[in-house]
Amino acid sequence: MSTAAPATPTTGSFRGLSDARLVGRQVWYEQLSFWLNPLGAIFTLGFSTIFLVLLGALGGNSKTGSGYGAAKLAQYYLGGFVAYAIMAACFTVLAQTLVNRREMGLLKRLRLSPVPTWSLLSAIFLSTMIIALLQVGILLAVGTLGFNDHLPPHGVAFILAIVVGMFSFTALGVGVSTLVPNADASGPMVSIVFFLLLAFSGLYFPIKPGTTLATVSGYFPVRHLITAVLASFNLPPGSNPWAWNDLGVMAIWGAAGVFIALRRWQWAPRRK
Repeated sequence: MSTAAPATPTTGSFRGLSDARLVGRQVWYEQLSFWLNPLGAIFTLGFSTIFLVLLGALGGNSKTGSGYGAAKLAQYYLGGFVAYAIMAACFTVLAQTLVNRREMGLLKRLRLSPVPTWSLLSAIFLSTMIIALLQVGILLAVGTLGFNDHLPPHGVAFILAIVVGMFSFTALGVGVSTLVPNADASGPMVSIVFFLLLAFSGLYFPIKPGTTLATVSGYFPVRHLITAVLASFNLPPGSNPWAWNDLGVMAIWGAAGVFIALRRWQWAPRRK
């Protein structure tokens, strides 16, 4: 009578588990590096929250108008700054971090280590996304407890908008980091472009649909992430929470970021 041999994991499953553990360990080290600078961590996590509190307090119980009906301005700011937190962490902070590490020679040293380079980069990206999610959680807590805002009624659409936004702006952050010439220029170049786009994309004030400003800002991914997140909050009232057009535009911009990163990526500092 024959007995079947016990099933054993395949080599591929062992390899996949080992790779996952390797990436997880690198993410842990990235998080340690982030939290070992408590002042920087507090300002990174609290910047969007401070703006939400200030603008929400100034807005009070006033309404949005401009096509958003009778929605509270504080509710509009909650959705807008959730999108801002994702963009700030995955684009601005990530781009500046990569430029600084490249110019300091840290990326080159990591490249020469025995750890696979794909796991090193994956850990940097995942750690950045964790920071973005922490900011989103803080903002939702402050908005609901401090301003009596409601959570997004379309949870799956909200998560989808966040996931697509994180991947898109992470790709753009990596791509833009390859265009910055040196560490001294990273802060001004990345921040000025980012905040100019934010100012004209409806973060600080609702943009009336059909206007020239709405048309111009519609070419950039900043506007589309804000719109996709607001749609999951049912803003404007009755809008379709599945903002497929906005998600598609963000995906196209993310693909462009990947293309630029693959063409221009360098591990070593740039020659003067």
